[in-house]
Amino acid sequence: MILNFEEVEEVISPLRETKRIVFTNGCFDIIHAGHVDYLEKTKALGDILVVGMNSDDSIRRIKGEKRPIVPQEMRARVLSSLKPVDYVVIFEEDTPLELIKKVKPHVLVKGGDWKLENIVGREFVESYGGVVKTIPFEYDISTSKIIEKVVSLYCD
Repeated sequence: MILNFEEVEEVISPLRETKRIVFTNGCFDIIHAGHVDYLEKTKALGDILVVGMNSDDSIRRIKGEKRPIVPQEMRARVLSSLKPVDYVVIFEEDTPLELIKKVKPHVLVKGGDWKLENIVGREFVESYGGVVKTIPFEYDISTSKIIEKVVSLYCD
């Protein structure tokens, strides 16, 4: 289910009492096997998986004007249809900190390429007894690598 930023706290708060809430975030521009594996492993850490997804404007600020490839409404639709994902929330900021504060997850998760001390929201989540974890990548793939391969095949 896709939630807007304003309703996420109202929907998630009642669940927090009986369910273990897990949160992760990312761009999820071109969904690939690495995303699916990561989301499956992330969901396994709890009962409800909330995915914060960067808005188009946020991605452009972070990755440049040529990204994202897929518009946010379409990315959210695909992401929300994946079995491990319970809720998708698009956020406009460059980091998900304000969204993390609304969700107040029991578990905050990022990919294995992140050092725990650099994970946005770590201090907040740990302040109330939540845990922060990283998940190693199973596949050597990324949206950037997919784009590079397509460009090399069709633009050289």
